[in-house]
Amino acid sequence: MKTTQNNTENSLTNNASANLAWLNLPNLPLPLKALFTGYLLVVGVGLLMAGLQIMLTHGMADGKVGLSKNDIVYSYYGDRTHSLLESKLNGSMKANAPDQVRTDIILWVRKGAKKEDWDAHFKGVFAQHCVMCHSVVPNIPNFKNFEEVQKVAATGEGATIESLTRVSHIHLFGISFIFFFIGLIFTFAVGVPKVLKIIAIAFPFAFLIFDILSWWLTKLAPGFAWLTIIAGVGYSIASTFMWVTSMYQMFILSRNGKVYGNAWEQDL
Repeated sequence: MKTTQNNTENSLTNNASANLAWLNLPNLPLPLKALFTGYLLVVGVGLLMAGLQIMLTHGMADGKVGLSKNDIVYSYYGDRTHSLLESKLNGSMKANAPDQVRTDIILWVRKGAKKEDWDAHFKGVFAQHCVMCHSVVPNIPNFKNFEEVQKVAATGEGATIESLTRVSHIHLFGISFIFFFIGLIFTFAVGVPKVLKIIAIAFPFAFLIFDILSWWLTKLAPGFAWLTIIAGVGYSIASTFMWVTSMYQMFILSRNGKVYGNAWEQDL
């Protein structure tokens, strides 16, 4: 009787496995492939745009093209030898005003950004070149007000605690969702060693926490800026590996006509 029961259970298990033989990236039904592909393509373009945005903001913090340690230091710790306004005019905001205008503003800042000079001349300069953004875009200084200009004309101290808190929670919540769904799709990959699959899925989350922590550490001491670069490279490599593997298996590996079986069962 017991033997019969065991045989029945084994038969049911085998039937269940056979029914889920399609549960892997190469053998997924076309509607699921369309869903996964659409998500991966949109996320891939989004991550490229995020990289471009970093290069155009943080990557110009030291006035030079390309992301460097100094860019990270100036963005989070600050350039303690110059004002934030001067750093921006020589960096990411360089193209927004003619050279002579930028030079005049920088010299005014170095002389103490006096109120009488603002009223007599620089209020009009900022109105012409700056307030089209710096009066309507949220979370950036309003350059219609001298007090706001005065704050950024002081010695640069990098990101504020308020801005770090805001950006940290946005990144942690938003990017973790991206990594979750990339990792979920990757769990259906076949032929990837179990240990490597676990590492690839876990690394983006670990490096994301590492990245956010490095911002706060760099705010305290500039030597931690390297951690930000290492963390960014780390989760980029891990997520790219999962993205490429998933796309390859859905559209290249699937062409050999082989049935690969339940990918989740293989990882048990």
